[in-house]
This record gives sequence, structure tokens and C-alpha cells, in this order.
Amino acid sequence: MLADVNVLLKLDPQDAFDQWLALPGEWVEPPNIRRGGESGVKRVLTASGAVLYCKQQVAHTYYSLRYPLGYPTAMRERDVLQACTALKVTVPKVVYAHCRKVAGVWQALLVTEALEGFSSLEECYARGDEQVWGEALHQRVLQELGACIARFNRGRWQHGCLRMKHIFVRVQGEDVEVALLDLEKSRQRFTVGQAARHDIEQLKRRSSWSDSQWQAFIYGYEAAFGSAFKGLR
Repeated sequence: MLADVNVLLKLDPQDAFDQWLALPGEWVEPPNIRRGGESGVKRVLTASGAVLYCKQQVAHTYYSLRYPLGYPTAMRERDVLQACTALKVTVPKVVYAHCRKVAGVWQALLVTEALEGFSSLEECYARGDEQVWGEALHQRVLQELGACIARFNRGRWQHGCLRMKHIFVRVQGEDVEVALLDLEKSRQRFTVGQAARHDIEQLKRRSSWSDSQWQAFIYGYEAAFGSAFKGLR
């Protein structure tokens, strides 16, 4: 049975929960135990031929001043994805998001559209795409990445888990677009500086860019940030 999104979206969110949950698909991240609960991601094909990703969680929660007793991490991710629209940061579009308590245990579903035509930087580097792009285009990709992270950080958002597998790019000729994925650990900090320093330090540790490539990232970051950022160089 393929997902008929138009029908599902006409249902009350609570009534739709079980129907979304029952949709067949392929596990791309099999359910695993962490945060005291279970979380997994399934790829679902729709009747129109589109691809969706359905994150399913049971008792997979985070804690904050607002939710001292815990709340599903998928709902935090939904909030970040929706905030990214105003920040002009490309992320997967939210199709459906809802949570409920069953016998005192949180259940949550977050359904998003696939990023069509995008590949993670991890996949790109594994394929040797940077060799195909050439150094000039590779540096443009890194400039666009810098601009994307800067826009995200300017909203005081911290990604919290910046790895090459969470940074997606779409390169079509000379056109470059960057998107962010896996925002489950993202949170809003008190200051822009706190958010920026955390994410930039993670990228420094996890990237293997040359000095000139890192400078390309800095150029893109500072251009979008609006000023030089202390500690970036």
C-alpha cells in the first residue's frame, strides 16, 4: 500500500497517527535503543512517486526547562525544521508531525520529504566528487556551506552534531545548494556566539579541508553572518 498523502493530511492528526505508522517501507535506520527509548527511520513511497522519511519513536525524549518530565525529540526536530524556513536554511519539508502518550509512554512520528537530488558530503567525498567538481567549484560548495551555517547560527540555533553525513549538497552545473539534515539534537542558545562557536569547533575537528578550502568556508560564513566572527579563523 502506497501512502496517499492527500488523504492522510485531510484526517485529524490524531486519527492519522496509526495510519502513518502502519505504512510499509524500508528501514534506513533500524529502530535502536538510546535516550531511554527507541527510534528508527523508514523510507516510504507515496502514490505520486515521491519519497518520504518517517521517523518513529517510543519513549525517545529530551528534557528542558519547558519539558522537565521529558518530550519527544522528534517534536523538537519538527520545531527546528519549521524555524529554518524563516532563516532561509534548506532542510527537509515537514509533511506530518504528531505525538501522543499511550499508557504513560510517549510515541512520536515525524514525516519529512526527501531532499531530491542531494547527497551528503560524506557520500560526495567517498565517490570522489570533489575531483570531478575541480577545486574552484569545491570551494564554492564550501562557501555555500559557510553561508548556510551562518544563517542557521544567526537565529541562535546550534546544530549540535555537524558531521559530513548531516551536510547535504546539490551541485547542478555551476549551481550549488546546501541543506542540513538530522536536526534532532539542535537547540537554541542564549547567544549567537554560543551557537556559532559550538558548530564551528565541531566542523574544525571533523573536516579534513585544506587551508584554502577552510578559508572558502570562512568567506561564505562571514559574508552571510555580516561581519568577521572571532575564533573562526
